Amino acid sequence: MSAIYHPPSSSAFYRLASENGLSRLILIGAYTLTTLEQHLPTLTAEFSAYAQKKELYWDLTEIEQIDTTGVVLLWQAWNKKRPEYLILRPDQENIFKRVNKLPALPKPTRHDLWWPLTALGSRALLLWTHLTGLIILIGQLLLDIKYLATHPTRIPWREISANLYRTGAQALGITALVGFLIGIVLSYLSSQQLQMFGADIFIVNILGISIIRELGPMLAAILVAGRSGSSMTAQLGVMRVTQELDALTVMGIPHSQRLVLPKVIGLGIAMPLLVIWTSAIALLGGMLAAQLQLGLSYQYFISALPNVVPIANLWLGLGKGIVCGMTIALIACHFGLRIKPNTESLGAGTTSSVVTAITVVIIIDALFAIVFSDVGLM
Repeated sequence: MSAIYHPPSSSAFYRLASENGLSRLILIGAYTLTTLEQHLPTLTAEFSAYAQKKELYWDLTEIEQIDTTGVVLLWQAWNKKRPEYLILRPDQENIFKRVNKLPALPKPTRHDLWWPLTALGSRALLLWTHLTGLIILIGQLLLDIKYLATHPTRIPWREISANLYRTGAQALGITALVGFLIGIVLSYLSSQQLQMFGADIFIVNILGISIIRELGPMLAAILVAGRSGSSMTAQLGVMRVTQELDALTVMGIPHSQRLVLPKVIGLGIAMPLLVIWTSAIALLGGMLAAQLQLGLSYQYFISALPNVVPIANLWLGLGKGIVCGMTIALIACHFGLRIKPNTESLGAGTTSSVVTAITVVIIIDALFAIVFSDVGLM
């Protein structure tokens, strides 16, 4: 004679049966997220209590449907260990076999008193690794240039032209827009201050020096680092993921000569041209704002600009453009070649490339400002 009763709570999901002195917990219904959502706390507590009874039989054969939510509910209630007496259907057996093989979560690391020092040391070691990698890449490029100088027929003109188009011509729109808006904002704010002292004509000095010497090269470099630098890193990373780099190695084609060198040369040529373009458009925006705010004519602005801004500032801006362009390309290629063949590394490498390139561009600008502090200033 067997006795079957329904518990007062959660009776729609299980019933407890007793037969010949053996207790059997029969799970019924659908164990899916939709049906279990409102009953999870109650069922978790009740199943955890039943799991303490070692002689209890768990019968899952009458479950109509079970998904990840139901499996996790039972697995957590069993304390991540199958009960001694468990009755399953073959499809359920496969599910719990896979769950049983899942690796355990890593234990949280505890930081000791030396943790700040070890963290700083690991960061310093990572920085040293990147520096040595960049130096090796630069050395390899110098060897490639030496080789191509003696074998001019092997110079990758098509790749250089393609990179010049992608990094230069296709960036004209965004650099012009940002430069124009920055010129308007800088001119508008400066003119408000100059009007207070009756020094309206000095707006030409402020715009000329600040844009040609600093803002033009910096804006162009930062925009190129975010736009073209990320594209270069992603391109090399995808080639790593799809094993195209390995195929080039098998065919005996050096990565640096066919992939890295064209990007460095192309961006080194495109950047000074973008600097001139960005500075010219920014001056145009500043000239427009000065005419509207101060009534300064275009003719006076254009005629006074060469007299108040020495030509050395233009050469200084072009020099920054060349250095920043080649540096951005080197950093982008360095991080692109270090990407591992998985999508997670691709995203992390691209992010690191952009952040590093922008940081290095700002450092280069600061070094130029210190070294050439007496150049181009009257």
